[in-house]
Amino acid sequence: MDGLASARARGRVGGRRPKLTADQAALAQQLDDTRDKTVQQIADLFGVPRSTVYGHLKGDTVPRQPKKTLDRA
Repeated sequence: MDGLASARARGRVGGRRPKLTADQAALAQQLDDTRDKTVQQIADLFGVPRSTVYGHLKGDTVPRQPKKTLDRA
């Protein structure tokens, strides 16, 4: 733990670098919000898998179709 603490003191944070830059993630979010492109098309645009795009998107998006309700009387 002492070694990790000294590394953090030197500015090291560790972990893998993100596949998308902040600008790319913002553009992906904008394309998803406006529904201009599908997630697969966004992934192809940046050369990453869909799971990476989903990881960078905010989860407060609106579903494409409203959920169907079952009328049980």
